Amino acid sequence: MSTYDVYALGNALVDMEYEISPGDLQHLNIDKGVMTLVDEAHQLRIMDHLREHHHQRGSGGSAANSVIALSQLGGRGYYACKVADDDLGHFYMKDLHEGGVETLDGGFLDKGDTGRCVVLVTPDSDRTMCTYLGISGNLSVHEVEVRSLHAAKWFYTEGYLVTSDTARVAAIEARRAAEHGGVRTALSLSDPNMVKFFKAGLKEMIGDGVDLIFANEEEAMGMAETTDLNEAVEYLKTLSKEFAITRGPKGALVFDGQELIDIDPVPVKPVDTVGAGDMFAGAFLYGLTQGWSHKRAGDLASAASAKLVTSLGPRLSKEDTQAILKSFGS
Repeated sequence: MSTYDVYALGNALVDMEYEISPGDLQHLNIDKGVMTLVDEAHQLRIMDHLREHHHQRGSGGSAANSVIALSQLGGRGYYACKVADDDLGHFYMKDLHEGGVETLDGGFLDKGDTGRCVVLVTPDSDRTMCTYLGISGNLSVHEVEVRSLHAAKWFYTEGYLVTSDTARVAAIEARRAAEHGGVRTALSLSDPNMVKFFKAGLKEMIGDGVDLIFANEEEAMGMAETTDLNEAVEYLKTLSKEFAITRGPKGALVFDGQELIDIDPVPVKPVDTVGAGDMFAGAFLYGLTQGWSHKRAGDLASAASAKLVTSLGPRLSKEDTQAILKSFGS
């Protein structure tokens, strides 16, 4: 019997989320709606400009959000990451443990700065991220604990790791270790900029193919270098046995290896789309690890991500997550 449902590998970032105006983005000369890597000085200038804005803080990172969502639903998750021996690092570790996710012992913490992500939310509910990776940029194979990986049903990683040479190698080696141990493999493409600027690295991370890819429409079409969703679907079939393409208010498309399944949207008034794709991936993986059909897992993921975008932040409370699960008879 597997100890974990999902072993995830990803960046460890403390999210600092601000509600801003489009004028703020223009003043700061930041590209809207994508993730941009910045150095510490640049990020501090952004935070100084926003010092009068209220913000909320939470542990984040794409794959971390997904594995915490899985844990809140009742799954068993492990998160491999790298934080520093500083206040934010200890905050991050505490938040993971309180979220029911296992991780490396705190004795592995090194000197340095824990990564931070400034999340800028505009009135149209879009999110723009400015990320200083800090010590997470040094994530490497040393953070991959193979024994725990082999004790999982699924290995899951985020496309954001492609930006760091050591992290990309760690993701590649972890995927190979998972394949060797009979653990199924999943990858999120994460962000249009990852596809636009790091497609070759993403293909290295995918290797000869993974079991499951998560992408939104823009990422899927960018990967296929097309503006036709049908062509993107056919291209993803060459990279992965299965996939899920999220489509915002249009729902999602899920390929179960045999047929393409339409997942209906859950109509809501969005406030903040931060973490919607992460929640979809976590809930979908929860469903699969519980033996659910791809349709039922997709419906759960659609409901959970729809609920998430109705409030600020990349996460739901455990109570809200459990309420959604109960509506599916679980």
